[in-house]
Amino acid sequence: MLLHLFFSLFVFLTLIDNGNAGVTSSFIRNEFPAVDIPLENEVFAVPKGYNAPQQVHITQGDYEGKAVIVSWVTPDKPGSSEVRYGLSKGKYDFTAKGSFTNYTFYTYKSGYIHKCFLNGLQYDTKYYYEIGNGDSARNFWFETPPKVDPDASYTFGIIGDLGQTYNSLSTLQHYMNSGAKSVLFVGDLSYADRYKYHDVGVRWDSWGRFVEPSTAYQPWIWNTGNHEIEYMPYMGEVTMFKSYLYRYPTPYQASNSTSPLWYSIRRASAHIIVLSTYSPFVKYTPQWKWLREELKNVDREKTPWLIVLMHVPIYNSNVAHFMEGESMRSVFEAWFIEHKVDVIFAGHVHAYERSYRISNIHFNISSGDPYPVPDKTAPVYITVGDGGNKEGLAARFRDPQPDYSAFRESSYGHSTLEIKNRTHAFYHWNRNDDGKKVKIDSFVLHNLYWGQNHQQRKSNQNRLRSLILNRASTAQL
Repeated sequence: MLLHLFFSLFVFLTLIDNGNAGVTSSFIRNEFPAVDIPLENEVFAVPKGYNAPQQVHITQGDYEGKAVIVSWVTPDKPGSSEVRYGLSKGKYDFTAKGSFTNYTFYTYKSGYIHKCFLNGLQYDTKYYYEIGNGDSARNFWFETPPKVDPDASYTFGIIGDLGQTYNSLSTLQHYMNSGAKSVLFVGDLSYADRYKYHDVGVRWDSWGRFVEPSTAYQPWIWNTGNHEIEYMPYMGEVTMFKSYLYRYPTPYQASNSTSPLWYSIRRASAHIIVLSTYSPFVKYTPQWKWLREELKNVDREKTPWLIVLMHVPIYNSNVAHFMEGESMRSVFEAWFIEHKVDVIFAGHVHAYERSYRISNIHFNISSGDPYPVPDKTAPVYITVGDGGNKEGLAARFRDPQPDYSAFRESSYGHSTLEIKNRTHAFYHWNRNDDGKKVKIDSFVLHNLYWGQNHQQRKSNQNRLRSLILNRASTAQL
């Protein structure tokens, strides 16, 4: 009996190590209806006061984490683009002046969209800030990250495909209680493109107010999805990403990018690369050239954690959007492995899935293994397109579950990545379980660069120690 138990345990562990013991969750939840919350709901409430700033959101403003971009909208007239900020609540010793713009989308005309750059900030510091004037002024705060350092601990939240349904609200509220300090957003924000004509802009405004309880206080690191494209020739609107680009600035120039749609930042001990699935990325295109150079700029001695964000998953075993990421995989996967990317987060598929470390870089159409194989030098691929939007869940997974798939479930939720030091991070996926946050999938993520380098250094030290001892023994003889 004991021998049989030992053998079963050995087989189970072997399957896990080789990526062949995946789990398809059978959980089925009683979800809220996948419809957008009515505009008159309090979650979309316009702040009190004439021309009061609304839709406030911040993002990192530079490469290193010492700057913030503050954005907001004034609905009636431009007003002030100034941000007053300081280290004490109500005491603002610094002032930054920004700018404003607006745009039209069919018959919709946006409010005045403000953008203000706050730089020269201290690391690991809480700042209070104020925007607007008089009775319409509004006050918020944010915290800067710790100094870029290989052992700086930091917790990220990961959200994708959010929308503005009751399921979206559940995800947002659960995330805000998670203890995470910044959001890595993997695309598909408002789902305003599910509307037509004037209502497209209206639903961008409602979404900005919807997420403000988080975005005004924490930087969200933005990425785009297909629902930001908004190519609508029947309305005369053919400029891709128009609404998004006006509303959500990114620090792309700080990483020498030529487009706000792809860029990178360093935050605490992480180097985060944002890629645009719906922009050209094949050889010789601007995004391809930029990524080739940016990967060379990654210094794992300073930022050991290398994280990539994209919208369409490279590995996906759901029926929905199956193999849509294959073209980007064929272009970039070898680079991801060469540079030891630790984890890649994606959305698009309205479900959750995590892979083992696998790769498929040996097939070249005419020869090589055409299937993914276990690869300890490859990233973990995680799909978190489960924020809660009005299109509902992607409930159909392909059967049988592929060997590379570790865990998958069709539920709404969000993830957290808690970086502890240069070698280990804790990852959790949290299901929105009928109004409660429940940790369902979790694992310890081992850093590819430091884990392997540490083992190599330890091996070298052992060889050196053995060499010294051998020489000492020989001398004694």
